[in-house]
Amino acid sequence: MAMNFAQKEAVVAEVAEVAASAYSAVAAEYCGLTVGEMTELRAQARKAGVYLKVVKNTLARRAFEGTDYACMSEGLTGPLVLALSQEDPGSAARVIKDFAKDHDKLNVTMLAIGGELLDKSELSTLASMPTYDEAISMLMALMKAPVEKLARTINEVPGKLVRTVAAVKEAKEAA
Repeated sequence: MAMNFAQKEAVVAEVAEVAASAYSAVAAEYCGLTVGEMTELRAQARKAGVYLKVVKNTLARRAFEGTDYACMSEGLTGPLVLALSQEDPGSAARVIKDFAKDHDKLNVTMLAIGGELLDKSELSTLASMPTYDEAISMLMALMKAPVEKLARTINEVPGKLVRTVAAVKEAKEAA
């Protein structure tokens, strides 16, 4: 079904709005996937906070103009599904990577993060990036470590004194 000009403008505006606030983008070829498999992929993306859309490449190029993902414009060829991370940088890559494990028809063609086009072999690296909550917990653990070490060091002084007094007491009792 052909889209009229107003519908095309709406799609471009929608994708451009999402791309302006997205952390990363993944483009993948989906030829050979069934409707049920695409529905499953969309459901997984929705759960992970990933915007997933099949868009004509010319409309995607126009949507990406002026965003960090303009670098992907040249590679937009063939039937592609676009996944844009909205919650954390690795979420789109995680969804596509996990889905591609079971469905070999889904092939990643491009990755971009922060205006930089990455090689498609770096999908695992991008997917392994921590979520916001994981990053905060790692930072808190890092900040808490010196305080814990100081507390253990301060606590060791009276402990050592007690052990020394006990050793002296045992030595006097033995003598």
